[in-house]
Order: sequence, then C-alpha cells, then structure tokens
Amino acid sequence: YTIREELGTVNGLTITLAGDLKHGRTVHSLVSLLSMYDIKLNYVSPPELSMPDSVTSQINLPQAKYNSLDEVIATSDVLYVTRIQTERFSNPEDAKIYNKSYCVDLQLLGKAKPNMIVLHPLPRRGEVDEDVDLDSRAAYFRQMRYGMFVRMALLAMVMGKAW
Repeated sequence: YTIREELGTVNGLTITLAGDLKHGRTVHSLVSLLSMYDIKLNYVSPPELSMPDSVTSQINLPQAKYNSLDEVIATSDVLYVTRIQTERFSNPEDAKIYNKSYCVDLQLLGKAKPNMIVLHPLPRRGEVDEDVDLDSRAAYFRQMRYGMFVRMALLAMVMGKAW
C-alpha cells in the first residue's frame, strides 16, 4: 500500500530489501506480495543473513543478491530496510558486526534517486540514521500511519462495520 501511495504504482520498480533478510518476517511476506507485480528485487545482506532459498525459489521475478547498498542504491526506487535481529544470534555480540554495515545515512541517500523512498517496519536500531528522518524520501513514518489505517479497515471488515 505504501509503495503505491508514495510512488503511484508498484509495477516497473526496482525494490531493494536490506538488512537481516534471513530472519525478517516482514520481508518474507513482502516478497510474497510483491511477486504479484512486475518488478525487480534486490537483496542486500551479509551472506549469513541472506534471503532464504525457500522464499526466493517461490518468486518468478528478476532477483539479485548483493553485499553492499552502494552497489544498488542508484538504481533503486524503493529501499526497504530491516534491523539485524540480535535475539536470533547465539551470541548477541556477533550481531553488532552487521549493525553499521547496512546503515542508511544522508551520504548514502546522496547516491540515490531523488524520488526513491526509504521504508522500515520500525522500530529501528541504528540501521537508519535519525538524520534521514528529515529527508522527504524517508517514508517509514508515513508507512506506519498507512499501516494503522489498513489495519483499521481490515478490522472493520472482519467485524462487519462500514465507515
């Protein structure tokens, strides 16, 4: 919903997912939904946290894996960032290695398209610098608001209530 609201369409876009793609439930369900559109998917993560084959093998879209946001930021229309899920590591200190590796900051956004949007399921834990909040491409707070309205509509439908 957010992508279409912000950019007017989903078809034809290059959507980059970055961060902990192995453990992130939001990215797994998002990829499943995005498979209904004509898009290109980029996955940016350390190899240990890459999108599982069980997800990518179900998708009949152009997909590519990368290790660095610098490799894809200039061609991305949407950047969906997830946090590194430290609770999934046997040693939480190991997760800290990745935290700053995939940080979105103003320097990175300087290489991005002027109309690209940055999404994040929130809460964030350092993967999106707070300075990015003031950039018009930071759509994650609007994403949160849209999500609230979508959940309200779904609850109304389930309860048989009309607006």
